Amino acid sequence: MTPALRIMKEQLINFPLILRLALFDIKGKYQMHYLGILWQIINPMIQVGVYWFVFGVGLRQGGAVGDTPFIVYLLLGIVPWFFISPSIVQGSNSIYSKVNLVSKMNFPVSVLPSITILGNAVNFAFMMMLLYIVLFAHGIYGGVSLIQLPYYLLCMLTFMYAFTLFSSTISAIIRDYQLLVQSVMRMLFFVTPIFWSMDSFPEKLQTVIKLNPFAYIVNGFRDTFLGSGWFYEDWRYMLYFWSITILVLLVGSILHENFKSKFVDYL
Repeated sequence: MTPALRIMKEQLINFPLILRLALFDIKGKYQMHYLGILWQIINPMIQVGVYWFVFGVGLRQGGAVGDTPFIVYLLLGIVPWFFISPSIVQGSNSIYSKVNLVSKMNFPVSVLPSITILGNAVNFAFMMMLLYIVLFAHGIYGGVSLIQLPYYLLCMLTFMYAFTLFSSTISAIIRDYQLLVQSVMRMLFFVTPIFWSMDSFPEKLQTVIKLNPFAYIVNGFRDTFLGSGWFYEDWRYMLYFWSITILVLLVGSILHENFKSKFVDYL
C-alpha cells in the first residue's frame, strides 16, 4: 500500500477520534468566553463588515461586480477563504503544537491536520448559513448549478489536507517554514480573486493568476451560487488543480511516512 493510500485509510479509521478531538479543541478555545462558540460567527462577520466598507463602499462606491452586488460577490469569495486560510496556517503547525500527543502515546500523527480542518469547519458552516441568508435577500438562488457544490467542497478539503500534511511535516523539522506559510497566506489573500474579478485582467495575466489553486476553489464557489459555469467546462484548469493536489498529497505522504517516527527528536 502506498503512503498516500495508507494515510487516507488512517483518516477513515480514526474519524471518530478526529471528531472528538476537534470538538474538544472548539470547546477549549471558547470555554472562558461569555459568548462561547458564538465568536465563531461574530468575528468573521466583523471582518466581512470591514472589508465590505473599505472595498465596497470606499473603493468601489457601492458599485456591483458585473450584475452581482458587491456584498454577494465578496461573501462568495471570503467565506471559503475564512475556512481555507486558518486551516492552512493552523494545520501547518498541527504536529508541532500537539507535541504532547506525539511524544506520550501511540498516536496516528497524520490525523492532526484533519482535526484542525474539522474544527474550522464549524465556523465555515456558520458562514455558509450567513451566505445563504444574504443570497436569498438579493434573490439569488443558484439553481441547478448548486449540485456541483459537493465537488468544490471536495476540492477544498482535499487540497487543504494535502497541503497541511506536507506543511506540518516540514514545519515540525524547519520552524522557519511556519512563518513562511503565514506570510504567503497573507499575500494570497490579496492575489486570490476575493475582492476583484479575473475578467478585469488581460488574458495572459489571468493564466498566471490561475496558477494559484485557491483561485480555482473561489471561482468555483462563485460559479456554483451564481449559476455562471460548470466545473467540467474548463477541463484543462480542472486537470491542473487535481494534478497539483495529488502531487502535493503524494509528496506530503512520503515525507510524513519517512519522518513520523523522528518527530519527537525534532520537537
